[in-house]
Amino acid sequence: MSVVTPVRALPAPARDVRSNPWLTLIAVAFGLFMVGLDGSVVAIANPYIGADLNATLPQLQWVTNSYLLALAAVLVLGGKLGDRFGRHTFFLIGVAGFTVASIAIGLVGSIEGVIVFRALQGVFGALLMPNTLGLLRAVFPPSTFGRAVGIWAMVSSVSTALGPIVGGLLVEHVNWESVFYLNAPIGVIALAFGAWVLPKSKNSTGHHRFDIAGVVLLALGMLAIVYAVVQGESWGWGSPKTLGTLLLGVLILLVFVLAEKNLEHPLLPMRLFRNRSLAIGTVITAVNFFALLGTIFYVLLYLQNVRVYTAVEAGLLTLPLSLASVVAAPIGAALTDKYGPRLTMPLGMLLQAVALLALLRLGVDSSYLTLWPSFVGLGLGTGIVLSASSEAIVGNAPVKDAGVAGGLQATALQLGGALGTSVLLSVLSGRVGSTLTGELTAAGVPAPLASGLHEAKDAVAQGVAPTPAGVSAQVQSAIVEGSAQAFVNGVHTAVLVTGIVCLIGAVVAYVGVRRGATPVETPVAH
Repeated sequence: MSVVTPVRALPAPARDVRSNPWLTLIAVAFGLFMVGLDGSVVAIANPYIGADLNATLPQLQWVTNSYLLALAAVLVLGGKLGDRFGRHTFFLIGVAGFTVASIAIGLVGSIEGVIVFRALQGVFGALLMPNTLGLLRAVFPPSTFGRAVGIWAMVSSVSTALGPIVGGLLVEHVNWESVFYLNAPIGVIALAFGAWVLPKSKNSTGHHRFDIAGVVLLALGMLAIVYAVVQGESWGWGSPKTLGTLLLGVLILLVFVLAEKNLEHPLLPMRLFRNRSLAIGTVITAVNFFALLGTIFYVLLYLQNVRVYTAVEAGLLTLPLSLASVVAAPIGAALTDKYGPRLTMPLGMLLQAVALLALLRLGVDSSYLTLWPSFVGLGLGTGIVLSASSEAIVGNAPVKDAGVAGGLQATALQLGGALGTSVLLSVLSGRVGSTLTGELTAAGVPAPLASGLHEAKDAVAQGVAPTPAGVSAQVQSAIVEGSAQAFVNGVHTAVLVTGIVCLIGAVVAYVGVRRGATPVETPVAH
């Protein structure tokens, strides 16, 4: 009689956490959230930094500009380094460096130190941001990549939206340094979780010389263009300095393009732009953030300086915009998956255009009911466009260039945002300057005084009414009324310009993008 020994089934091997793309998404979301939150809280913290560190206005501007310049110069390089040497590695380096630089800003104790560490934040942010999308492109199959991008866009929207609220609470109830210390716990979580779950993802192209010339040319070109943009309002957009710096940047970038065409392993492969969806998506990303950040900038001035809400109240009042963008991001991704970016990018742009043009009804004493429908429309349009353009850019790039494509998208985003705040503030200021004297006179300010107050147009362009000494309460009330109306005139002009830009963006997206989206490679992380 034979005895059959039962064979116990071996336990199934535990699945490696590094092979789970959704854990990768959670990990990159922490880093993305940190950078997005930091970008919007700084605007709230700037006045407090200036007062505490006795900073001049130009120094305070450099707290923002040093970050923007460093970010613009390094974003594509950050993506390229990730593609070649390891996306997970450079994401984690970016997280660690951004966290340390944030803590250093709070500890340094001088405006010069804040400016230097803000620039370092920009460098490490440029290593982090493009590799978030690069990692997603490398680990998600085409069937679920759009959904992942929708969640990525949602996280970006949430973090940017929470900035004014969180920043307002911290600067009012703790101190401005706490705005930057907040990055420490988020950064530690992002670093620990990312080190645990992120797969080793890169696309090595073998041993060859790195494109150093391309790095230098692209950095110099982007520095020149972004510097001209951020200085354009103070220099004057038609001044020789502004035009000369812009022209220099464009010429350097032309040399960069010509040089890259002849290289076997370029920093930014020009072949990417043969894909029309990718090329148009890059343009629409810039237009999207031109409209969003420019509009938020002058709407917050209106709420705080004209309607006299606190920073926290103003942040809460913009919450419908944030919530709408959060809802719209996954919807935009789903629609893009089904119909392609040829539908979703124009749809988002049209929503933004309608929402912006509706703000032409805004007056000095308008109720909140005038604002919130436009906030909802702008948020819906932003979320849809962000998802659609991100998938159009990164989803249509080969996996081996995913980080570079992420850097390209992030560069367009930052450049569009910088243009939005600078150009629209200049448009607003120009309209304020041309109508201020007339509005003051119409409000009851004596003509000689109204003419003299024209010198205060820069303050009025920020929604602040001048307070000349020795005038009666009645005249001061008239100055406040006339100044507020001049500011609203400027808002109307800025809104009109932005709405037209969005309409042009909708047409360009519809005409330029072909039907369907064609991510062609199955991702492989290695």
